[in-house]
Amino acid sequence: MEISSGVRSKLVLLLIITLSFGKFCFANEEEIRKEIQELKARIQELERKLSQQEEKIGKQEELNKDLEKIKEAFEGLNISAGITLITQGTHNANGDTQSPKEDVWDASYSLDLTLEKGFEDYGKAFVHLETGDGAGVTDELKVFSNVNSDADDSDNRISLTEAWYEHYLKSIPLTFTFGKIDPTCYIDTNAYANDETTQFLGEIFKNSPTIEFPDNSVGLRLALAPVEFFDIELAMLDADSDGEDIFDRAFIAGQLNFKPKLLGREGNYRIFGWLNNQNHIKWKDLTKDKEENYGFGLSFDQEINDYLGIFARYAWQNPKVTTALDSFSVEHAFSLGLQLKGNLWRRNDDILAIAFGEVFPSDDYKEYNELQGTILEAESEKHLEAYYNFKVNEHLSLTPDIQVIWDPYGADATNGDETIVVGGIRTQVDF
Repeated sequence: MEISSGVRSKLVLLLIITLSFGKFCFANEEEIRKEIQELKARIQELERKLSQQEEKIGKQEELNKDLEKIKEAFEGLNISAGITLITQGTHNANGDTQSPKEDVWDASYSLDLTLEKGFEDYGKAFVHLETGDGAGVTDELKVFSNVNSDADDSDNRISLTEAWYEHYLKSIPLTFTFGKIDPTCYIDTNAYANDETTQFLGEIFKNSPTIEFPDNSVGLRLALAPVEFFDIELAMLDADSDGEDIFDRAFIAGQLNFKPKLLGREGNYRIFGWLNNQNHIKWKDLTKDKEENYGFGLSFDQEINDYLGIFARYAWQNPKVTTALDSFSVEHAFSLGLQLKGNLWRRNDDILAIAFGEVFPSDDYKEYNELQGTILEAESEKHLEAYYNFKVNEHLSLTPDIQVIWDPYGADATNGDETIVVGGIRTQVDF
């Protein structure tokens, strides 16, 4: 069949259109594929960025939770610090390495940092860090009771002085404390003579020298206050402070405190007893080297009026034993004194105080030395101290202090028994 030229021309035109459309469709399909690939890549990039953002948000939420925990931990945390600087000069220093009647000037410092956190109404945690340097004049004196109870001659090493947790029972008025504790905070306490940073510097006026306190160590303390005017303290610590055999070698003490509010004023009348069962040697029978030491004491303080307070102490210990034959032992001691508040002379924050005390050596210590061929005087050592605490501002106090010691070391020091006079100044910075 023969196709006319007109029809042929139409067929050719149709073929050209068909081919052109097909080419256009194929070309359009390639572009679509490319666009789809680009969209997939963009979606993947967006997903990656979104994942990173979600990860950042998650980390931020975790960080926020951690910050909240830290904030809760520090909420209610009280941090305080105190620096104590003491400069003392002494007349007639009688230490074994001193020249007779030598005069000495020395200084010492200590730093105390405390952290305390209460837990609602059921407990409290406490940490006390301490460092210092210098013994002051204490290493130049040979005495029964020394003159700078703040001296911390630790060569600037930081020590953990206290670290304990305290819990309050609600069913009964009982508090128990456990950890590394300071027994002098609970036994033989006194409102007017117990703090070497603000009150008396002499050791005899901080605590009785006849109590064989261990160094701060692992222990437990119980306090019961059944009525407002009476409470009971019980404490048990490792006697030699080494953490070994804490029940075999223990310091155990109990104290009763009566608070009768005489004259309508605050007052404390404490009676205490203690036992230290680390090994002691009997002075008159050296074969007995596993003896115990024990003692009892009184510590009274009474506010008289708005500006006057008085205090008294007495303590006794077993005179028959010692921990070292080349040292001394004392049998009993007493101290008494008064404190005047500055409101009497319009210096409300100032304090003036004076005290006298006496330390009596053991007769067994004297007799043992006589048996060894050493004749001792073994007189009582007498102490007088007076200070004036001048409050410069909220953070700074200056305290001139003077101490006099008669018959130092019982008048048996190698370098003399002349009366010792110690004068100095304490600078206390609290923040």
